Amino acid sequence: MARPASPLGPPIEVVEPDPAVADLLGVLRRHLGMDLAWLGRVEGNLLVLQVVNGDAAGFGIAPGSTIRREAALYAQVLAHNQPVIIPDTHRDPRTAGAGTVQVLGIGAYVATPVYDNDNDIYGILGCLAHQPRPELRERDGRFLSLLAAFLSDAVIDLHRVWETRSRVSRVINDLIDAGGPQIVFQPVVDLSDGGVVGVEALSRFPGSTDDPEGWYAVASSVGLGTDLELTAIRRALTVMSELPRSVTLAVNASPATITSGLVGLLAPFPACERLIVEITEHEYFSADPVVMRGIHALRALGAQIAVDDIGTGYAGLEQLIHLRPEIVKLDYLITHGMDGDPARRAVAAAIVDVAAEIGGCVIAEGIENTAELRVAIDAGIDFGQGYLLGAPARTARAACAPAVALANHPD
Repeated sequence: MARPASPLGPPIEVVEPDPAVADLLGVLRRHLGMDLAWLGRVEGNLLVLQVVNGDAAGFGIAPGSTIRREAALYAQVLAHNQPVIIPDTHRDPRTAGAGTVQVLGIGAYVATPVYDNDNDIYGILGCLAHQPRPELRERDGRFLSLLAAFLSDAVIDLHRVWETRSRVSRVINDLIDAGGPQIVFQPVVDLSDGGVVGVEALSRFPGSTDDPEGWYAVASSVGLGTDLELTAIRRALTVMSELPRSVTLAVNASPATITSGLVGLLAPFPACERLIVEITEHEYFSADPVVMRGIHALRALGAQIAVDDIGTGYAGLEQLIHLRPEIVKLDYLITHGMDGDPARRAVAAAIVDVAAEIGGCVIAEGIENTAELRVAIDAGIDFGQGYLLGAPARTARAACAPAVALANHPD
């Protein structure tokens, strides 16, 4: 006999609940002698499991799993608007032929509606057991309803966060569908002669010119961070033909993006040898073998690797030694005020020495005045970036205009 089609729908990222909610589900599960307790939100034709307690893996589900309404037992709960107690799903005529019972291996089932403050149905509170539970009685539905009432405040909070994330998801998806953020280009300058040797592609978002990281963080919170980054990179790559052959293009990518599509995106790109991938995640990623394999694959394509924000304290010298990037970027927090702070100058000099030992070069970010420029040059830094040397330009061609800041710089 053919196994029924899976009742599971596409997984959805869910909000981290208050731990008290999971604890309350544990009380319910133990009181009824069940293997799993769960709280789910009804979203269209899907039930989204938001919180689980017990043997979720044994039923092949997890937080974020979805159950299709047409194949689910919960539709009966919604139809009757009261607790449903089924001690033996294989003997009960309401469930004996349900594909959900066979596919998920459900022996007993209890569930009740959960309401919000407006007395509208929010979702379903329920329990599953692998084997029949003949000791279950209809009066157990009262305890189930009691816990559902206790959960009303919790589901209001989950509902509020869910609605917020749904709005954010729609905004991010619309932005991706429209081609991603606007891209501007900031020049990277050779400090020996002021020539432009590269441009960095920077994202600009609607209503904000100075917080792209905030947009990417929000996108990541709804599971769209990688999609947004790849869309921005794809858009940036379109300008490569506008750049002189001596000028490189730098794009920003998190380790998650490197392992989730960047290599495939760049594999057919014809000019990877002029591409720099700046890794922007503030974590110790060089210990992750999956990320390192992605970085090796990028290098095999010809791309160079830059480590962004070196100097802010997260990466450390050990990460530089493991990764051995071709380019080390000295963060604005070190560059800014370097002319008046011996400690900043010492850090800059140390990073220059380390970069030289691993065969890389240093780009000082955030150079905004001639004093900072002078100290960067004196520290042996080869390349610079910042408003003194060139503000972000709307086109790659404009970003490649010759720098003039070094013309009056004293030797």
